[in-house]
Amino acid sequence: MTHASAGPRLLGPADVRQLAARLDLRPTKQRGQNFVIDPNTVRRIVRDSHVTADDVVVEVGPGLGSLTLALLEVARRVVAVEVDPLLAGLLPETIETYAPGQADRFEVVLGDALRITEVPGPPPTALVANLPYNVSVPVLLHMLTLLPSLERGLVMVQAEVADRLAATPGSKVYGIPSIKASWFADVRRAGSIGRNVFWPAPNVDSGLVAWTRREPPATTATREQVFAVVDAAFAQRRKTLRSTLKSLVDGSGERAEAALVAASVDPQARGETLVLDDFVRITEALL
Repeated sequence: MTHASAGPRLLGPADVRQLAARLDLRPTKQRGQNFVIDPNTVRRIVRDSHVTADDVVVEVGPGLGSLTLALLEVARRVVAVEVDPLLAGLLPETIETYAPGQADRFEVVLGDALRITEVPGPPPTALVANLPYNVSVPVLLHMLTLLPSLERGLVMVQAEVADRLAATPGSKVYGIPSIKASWFADVRRAGSIGRNVFWPAPNVDSGLVAWTRREPPATTATREQVFAVVDAAFAQRRKTLRSTLKSLVDGSGERAEAALVAASVDPQARGETLVLDDFVRITEALL
């Protein structure tokens, strides 16, 4: 086996600090920058993501490349979306150094994952990422919307966000992220990640969320229309749907109630007791 085809070397704590020092990098809270320094953690994420040699993986927020290198051990191709020009600039060199045999299967895109409109190359089949914590839900929803080719994924997010994304109706943390994510995919909690695998150590716990693409609900309403109803239903969490949905029908409680009854939903119910299909029926009745 020639060295060129050997697997990637993964980043340990010394490698991460050395790369950061080269960029004179002081990780910022505002971008939620916490770099994974433990090879076992990135290997576990890749294993639990079920990525294979057939997959084209999109990674958001690759940072210094810890997870990227682990993905290149198995994936056919990895496209990493990085908003920080310094980090994006160093990545190709890091991949060339630590994974010379896989460098031709890697591409970095300098851009904001919330604003990109396309991903270069063949359509991505999996999303695996340590998502920037302050924008994790909008980024996940944007990528699911933008890339219908994505079949599955595994993302690391703040523990409470992981709970929210995977929550079921009636639980305290069930809400907008849970329902919107369920439009695209079946979502489940896939484990926890300790603080000590990061540098610097974050002051929150992290959780893994796995998802598998599913067909969106069959409906005459658009996704945007349904999501607008979901947003309205949770705008005032303590209030009944009759009250919260008035804003969508010129402030008329009667019209809101009529739509709810037509959708077989109790007008006195609250948003957190409903599933996506309920919101779809309500939207159709409001149209």
